[in-house]
Amino acid sequence: MNNHAGHDHTGHGGHAGHGDHTGHTGHAGHDAHAGHAAHGGGRPGGLSVSEDGYTLELDSTILAAGVQPVHFRVIGSDGQVVTEFQPEHEKELHFIAVRRDTAGFQHVHPVRDEKGTWSVELALEPGDWRFFADVHPVGHEGTLTLGIDAAVAGSYDPRPLPEVTGTARIGEYTVALDGALLPGEASRLTFTVSRDGQPVTDLQPYLAAYGHLVALRVGDLGYLHVHPEGEPGDGTTAPGPEIAFMAVAPTAATYRLYLDFQHGGVVRTAEFTVPTTTHH
Repeated sequence: MNNHAGHDHTGHGGHAGHGDHTGHTGHAGHDAHAGHAAHGGGRPGGLSVSEDGYTLELDSTILAAGVQPVHFRVIGSDGQVVTEFQPEHEKELHFIAVRRDTAGFQHVHPVRDEKGTWSVELALEPGDWRFFADVHPVGHEGTLTLGIDAAVAGSYDPRPLPEVTGTARIGEYTVALDGALLPGEASRLTFTVSRDGQPVTDLQPYLAAYGHLVALRVGDLGYLHVHPEGEPGDGTTAPGPEIAFMAVAPTAATYRLYLDFQHGGVVRTAEFTVPTTTHH
């Protein structure tokens, strides 16, 4: 059984994921995109622990501070643990952790055992956290984002929301953001990556894209998954310095944007605070 599941996973998952990804993505990606935008204008994901019969279940919702293992499962409408997922962006499951004050963002990829329990290590500071699982269970028509709260014990030092600025600095890297978030309407966001003042033109693919962007609504952490325009190897998308996305803000609000990009073998995260505007 073990062998089988293992086999299925690599032989199959890896393969299908890949084939699907390269062969298809332009397509599937688009499709998902259209679907997403259509319903992106409605409500953001991740506000509910249960959706379409699928439920996110943590082993424990109370955790210690520091680097901690977190274990969880996705339960189907039949009450059984889900063990088969359709890979999206090269992974069967994307896991996002962020403290309720929007600090401590982490986008990680847990590993699953054959019984369907996922495990991952997170760096946790005391406070109230929100965990999101982005999954596409086999047999379900699309991606679900399930969210759950966890409490990390210790003395909590909440941080004010970082100020609104068009640039983010991560060590010697600077990322500039161009574009506006419009309520209920798709708009283009362009991030330009430079290092020590020079444009970065050799970004490395990360999750089948040159950048991965997560947007969370301040106040309830409503989750928007936005997808990049183009993809590595499509013949038109350059590996930097610009990374473009289409995003739909479901409502007027302030959002936190987290851009993951890979350069020199390291994934870095640029963070922005962006209020919606009413004009392009």
